[in-house]
Amino acid sequence: SGVPLIDMHRQYAALEGELTAAIQRVCSSGRFVLGPDCQDLERAVATYSQSSHAIGCASGSDALLLALMACNVGPGDEVIVPSYTFFATASAVSRLGARPVFVDIEPRGFNIDPERIEAAITPSTQAIIPVHLYGQCAEMDPIMEIAERHGLTVIEDAAQAIGAEYRGRRAGSIGQMSCFSFYPTKNLGGFGDGGMLTTNDDKLADKLRLLRVHGMQPRYHHQVLGINSRLDSIQAAVLNVKFPHLDRWTELRQTHAARYTELFRAAGLNGLLTLPEALDDRRHVWNQYIVRVPDGRRDALREYLSQRKIGTEIYYPVPVHQQPCFTSLGVRPGKLRETERAAQETMALPIFPELTPAEQMLVVQEISAFFAQSPATTGHGLEAPKFLKRAASQAEEKRAKRRS
Repeated sequence: SGVPLIDMHRQYAALEGELTAAIQRVCSSGRFVLGPDCQDLERAVATYSQSSHAIGCASGSDALLLALMACNVGPGDEVIVPSYTFFATASAVSRLGARPVFVDIEPRGFNIDPERIEAAITPSTQAIIPVHLYGQCAEMDPIMEIAERHGLTVIEDAAQAIGAEYRGRRAGSIGQMSCFSFYPTKNLGGFGDGGMLTTNDDKLADKLRLLRVHGMQPRYHHQVLGINSRLDSIQAAVLNVKFPHLDRWTELRQTHAARYTELFRAAGLNGLLTLPEALDDRRHVWNQYIVRVPDGRRDALREYLSQRKIGTEIYYPVPVHQQPCFTSLGVRPGKLRETERAAQETMALPIFPELTPAEQMLVVQEISAFFAQSPATTGHGLEAPKFLKRAASQAEEKRAKRRS
C-alpha cells in the first residue's frame, strides 16, 4: 500500500530490453565519451526544442556554468536570478566570481516576476536566468523585451521543462541559450548526470563546444580556458531509448495533473489547498504537481501522509538567498515575500507517468482525511471512498468527452 513520490522501476521495467541492448552497443563500440549516441541525442534535442544547435555536457549545473562562461560573465558582473529554484541556478553565477541578484517570483506559476526585474538591473548586470520551474515556462516575452532594451543575455534554465511551451515556442528556443538536465527524476531522465545546452546562435554554439572540452581545438591546443564537461555515451544511449516516449509520458503527466485538480475540487478542498495552474498561453509538462498548504499546516500534512506511506517532497524549503553561503549578499527578510511564502507553503505530490488513477484517489483521500480530522477544519473532507470513486468516474467522463 501507499504511493511513492516517484517510481523509476516501473519505467525501467517497460524498457529494460531496449536499455540493456543500447548500453551493450556502447560497451562494444568503446566510444564512451561524445560518441555517435551523443551526436544523435544532440540532433534530437535541437529539433525537439526548436533550436539550431544542441551541445551535450556533463550535467544541468554545468550547462548553466558553460552558458555564463560563453557570455564572458566574471568578477564584478551581476546576473539576475530567482531565489525560489534549485541551488545550481545561482551557484553557477558565484563560481565565476559574479554576483547573483535575486528577484521575487509571481505566486501563480512560481516563476521570476518580470515586473520586478527592471528595478534589479544595474550597470553591472550582464544576464538574466529565468527558470521554467516545475515544467511551466516563465513569462518570456516581457523578459526578452527588458533584456533587449538593456543589452542583456537571457539564459533559460529549462532543467525541469523539456517540451514546455510559451505561446507556441518551445523552452530552449527563446533565450540566447538554454540549459537542460537529464538527472534521473526529470521528465527525460538518464541513469546518472547529464545535461544539454541549446542555442540558435552559431557562434555561441561553437564557443560552447569549445568550452566543454577544456577549450581544446585541435587536440592539445587550448584556445580558451574551458572545463571538462562532456556527455558520456552510455547516458546518451539511455536517453535515446527514452526520447521517443517523451511526448506520451508528458501527456500522462498532464492527464494526472487534470485528474488531481478535478478530484481535489470534487472533494471540497478549495481554500484548504491552493492547486497549481497550467496558464492559458503555455504547455505545462508537469515535472512536479505543487500544492500550497496555507496556515502553517503543510509540515503536519506531510507527516500525516508519510505515516500512510504517501510520498511527498518540499522544493525548496530554504530559498537560495537564505542559504548560509549566500547570507553575505545581505538580502533582508521580507524583500522576496512571495519566494519566502512559497518556501513555507508548497509541497509536491506524486505525478510520474506510470502513476495510476487508484493511487491518485488514495492520495486525495488521505489528504481529505487529514483536513477532516483537523480541529481547524469544518465541513471539508471526503465522507467515504465511494465519493472519491464517483468523482474519479466523473473526471474520466469529462476527459472522454473532450477527446471525442
